[in-house]
Amino acid sequence: MFGLTGIIVLFILVVLIASIKVLPEYQRGVVLTLGRYTGTKGPGLMILIPVVQTMVRVDLRVGVMDVPPQDVISRDNVSVRVNAVVYYRVVDSDKAVLQVADFYQATSQLAQTRLRSVLGQHELDDILSERESINRTLQKILDEATDPWGIKITDVEIKDVDLNETMVRAIARQAEAERERRAKVIHAEGEMQAAEKLRDAAHMLAQEPQALQLRYLQTLADMASNGKTNTIAFPLPLDLIKPLMQTLDRNASS
Repeated sequence: MFGLTGIIVLFILVVLIASIKVLPEYQRGVVLTLGRYTGTKGPGLMILIPVVQTMVRVDLRVGVMDVPPQDVISRDNVSVRVNAVVYYRVVDSDKAVLQVADFYQATSQLAQTRLRSVLGQHELDDILSERESINRTLQKILDEATDPWGIKITDVEIKDVDLNETMVRAIARQAEAERERRAKVIHAEGEMQAAEKLRDAAHMLAQEPQALQLRYLQTLADMASNGKTNTIAFPLPLDLIKPLMQTLDRNASS
């Protein structure tokens, strides 16, 4: 009789131990009673009816999903190999369990297809220079697609964009040509600005003949202080030869 009582007590203890569940703060338990959803519980201590009730644990922390490298054809027909990383978290535990068989696998496959689709709409230069914009577009598209599963896509980051050697050399030649073009443009702009300054200076000196004489004297002083030439230039005042030039002009016109 004692042996039977001991077995019954042991059975009750085993049932109690099996029915007691403890969920940490970052987990929730989706409870199914006879296969029907009856609520989400946790965190903390909870009791389940063995055999009748089952529980699926769901982690609410931010997860990291590595998107495998994908071969992408850009809009300008350039083949690139791109991989990315997706940050996600479960915001609705019951949807993550009831609406999709494996939300992690489903989100991973969706990220791969959307990555190829979005990058295929951009040219290579945009893929290389506008990653932030592409990341935001991918995050928005994935977030809308996974919302019925109770998944929130918090961020998407493109990690690497791999090009073949031929394309790398072509980009290097393009960059070199662009640098040469900019250098020529800057040189031309400098020449134009210098010509404008010389034009303004000539206009100013034409209005003030005395200023031109002072410039002659300054040039003479610079040549004398140089000491590397035997030639000495004496400026001739324009007001002395101006009447002669006017007489020559009148004779030529008559």
